[in-house]
Amino acid sequence: MKARDIMTRPVVRVGPATPVREGIVLLTEHCVAALPVVGEDDTVLGVFTEADALRSGIAGAAPDALVATAMTAPAETVGLGTDVAEIARRMLGDRLRSIPVVDDDGVLVGIVSRRDMLSPLVRQDDSIASHLNALLADYSGHRDRWLLSVTGGMVTIRGAFTDEAERRVVTALAKTVYGVVGVELADLLHQEDRHARVH
Repeated sequence: MKARDIMTRPVVRVGPATPVREGIVLLTEHCVAALPVVGEDDTVLGVFTEADALRSGIAGAAPDALVATAMTAPAETVGLGTDVAEIARRMLGDRLRSIPVVDDDGVLVGIVSRRDMLSPLVRQDDSIASHLNALLADYSGHRDRWLLSVTGGMVTIRGAFTDEAERRVVTALAKTVYGVVGVELADLLHQEDRHARVH
């Protein structure tokens, strides 16, 4: 997997003449760890990080101080084809929370954060199962009433259901989870009853 596969875009960015105060607002409003600082041709000149913002605040930067005076430069960047293992190595080695991604001309095309790096490690089905388990636990008063499995967004919930109304509620809860494409209920109580009658 390469940088192009996991990077975030479009990228929130600033110019060197952006006031530090505006940069801090952008960091907090967009919940990002760093803002690439780009020139007029969108080449990366540096990065304005949370650490840079804190340093400028502690140092009592003038109200009209510019990002150019507080940014980290030169910025570490990666190319579109950089392998994620290399990105992780650089992030950990240099304690970076995000790295701008540039094309062959050094033009900013994206950014990779630690969160972007973690996303491929969590499969969509695992994420669905985690969210749905939490919803069902809340609904059932944290009693382990059902077992669920997720394959390709298709959810199967196994267990005993009180009545048809509860079956509808559980199905509706499952359908609220992003990525669910279908829901199948396997009522184990009814299956056991049928099995007992056969024998």
